[in-house]
Amino acid sequence: MIDIKVDNSGVLAALQRLEKAVTHRVPLMQAIAGIMAGAVEENFAREGRPAWQGLKPASWMSRAGALTKRGQVSAARFEKKVRGGKILQASGRLASSITQVSSNDNAVVGTNVKYAAIQQFGGQTKAHEIRPRNKRALAWAGGRHPVRKVNHPGSKIPARPFLVLGDEDMREIEATVEDYLRAATGG
Repeated sequence: MIDIKVDNSGVLAALQRLEKAVTHRVPLMQAIAGIMAGAVEENFAREGRPAWQGLKPASWMSRAGALTKRGQVSAARFEKKVRGGKILQASGRLASSITQVSSNDNAVVGTNVKYAAIQQFGGQTKAHEIRPRNKRALAWAGGRHPVRKVNHPGSKIPARPFLVLGDEDMREIEATVEDYLRAATGG
């Protein structure tokens, strides 16, 4: 009789490393959360992937702020506040609020900014009254005269999804998982 003895200690050791890697996934989830946060940053930098709907001229003008005595926006203020401005980044608050959290079972990217949901999904704002904060009257480009208050009917906000992953992001996550498992098995 012929006996064949197979040394499977290498295979068993690789399986034990793989078991440990899939049981303790924190490093993998941290890497995935980092990829997701990078994708959101890229969405803001490119103004959407695919591109977001642009702002209305009135929205750009409201960013410019204070008017001259003739009811116009000064050229200097226009250059500083409007030209080169990016959608969803008037102050940068929303983009800078993006956080990432990960655990053994989750990789999450999100924000707690109150107005984030209407920017992500779109919608209609409520009708409201606008009153001046620091002055006695309101004025705007194209307005007839200063007024003490304005009844705003609400605004229709188009969806500008910033918490999305594109195909390239998904491929990067898949490659990261493959690399993690390959490293765990010593391959």
